[in-house]
Amino acid sequence: MKKKLLAVLLCGVMAASMLAGCGGEEQTSTTPDASGSVENTEAAADDVADAVEGTGVDLSSANVAVFYYTYADTYISSVRTALDAKLDALGVKYQNYDANNNQTTQNEQIDTALAQGANILIVNIVTSGSVDASQAVVDKASAKGANLIFFNRAVEDEDTAGDVLGSYDKVAFVGTDAPEAGHMQGKMIGEYLVENYDTVDLNGDGKISYAMMMGQLGNAEAIYRTQYAVEDANAVLVEKGKEELVYFDASAAEDSRFQVDQDGAWSATAANNYMTTNLSQYNEANKNMIELVICNNDGMAEGVITALNTAGYNMGYDDEGKLQGTQIPVFGVDATDAAKQLIADGKMVGTIKQDADGMASCIETMVENVASGKALTENTGFEADPEIANKIYIPYGVYTGEAE
Repeated sequence: MKKKLLAVLLCGVMAASMLAGCGGEEQTSTTPDASGSVENTEAAADDVADAVEGTGVDLSSANVAVFYYTYADTYISSVRTALDAKLDALGVKYQNYDANNNQTTQNEQIDTALAQGANILIVNIVTSGSVDASQAVVDKASAKGANLIFFNRAVEDEDTAGDVLGSYDKVAFVGTDAPEAGHMQGKMIGEYLVENYDTVDLNGDGKISYAMMMGQLGNAEAIYRTQYAVEDANAVLVEKGKEELVYFDASAAEDSRFQVDQDGAWSATAANNYMTTNLSQYNEANKNMIELVICNNDGMAEGVITALNTAGYNMGYDDEGKLQGTQIPVFGVDATDAAKQLIADGKMVGTIKQDADGMASCIETMVENVASGKALTENTGFEADPEIANKIYIPYGVYTGEAE
């Protein structure tokens, strides 16, 4: 009963004032959305109460500002839902900001939050992989002595790894090992094709024609997913005596065998537009049908499947549980609820799970660490980069809807 009361009290201690402009929104309570990212807010509050009770952690001094590169991203929305629930349960004052995919807007929002007394910045940076953009945020935080937690989107590239994260003693990164998703997706695709090669090879030419939907040029995750999904699939195919994948557009240069969302939004709309155009030329009637679609995220996979449905493909299971018509295997990354449903419906083969709740939990721990005077990355429960101690990785996982 005591823990229940503490949980309720923690959920209720929120600031009442509202910041004006800059895309900010004051948080007072959180109701889990249909994605199921937060399975039980009351249970989450109980868990936090158990963790905080009797520890002497003073969360009243925490003034948190959370900056999202865009609310429109489906995966980021699931992180926001999970993180809102955890911050609500902690009872800390916090403010969310939507940069709407604009780095200048985000920088202005950070300035506003710092001027309003924010002492913990949680930043999903817009310009992924840019040392200049990331360092500018670090400089803003360090000038005010604020703690800074970057998450999800890379703040450095391979050549500059550790430069930004090593420039300030109150900064950390919570994300993923960028190449891991590409490697997992590639292996999953290769193994699926080996088992279903003749079915997938619609024109019987002994090769699989593929399309690649890339989320954003210059984004580390997009680059690695694009590269390794194909390379690792090919490695599995060759090992089993099969031909390597062939990009559907033979005229495309080797370094541009993808179709990129020009707005950098990883959107279903962009992928749907590309796939609709592709199918007007590359189809079964012309005997050059695209036989496989690889997507950097589940949002783009949704757009592809909508285009395929319109053309009569990937119609899913009928009332008797049998697949209807021809299936073009589609793979994504994130394991969003929409993608899980598409997999359950027989319209999509698989995806790579990016753990939104795990990311939110790690960030929650860091906020508690700040309040109790501990190092940002202490006892997060997740592994750090072996060479960069303040870079924490949330592991990926394969999702095909089978006994996950």
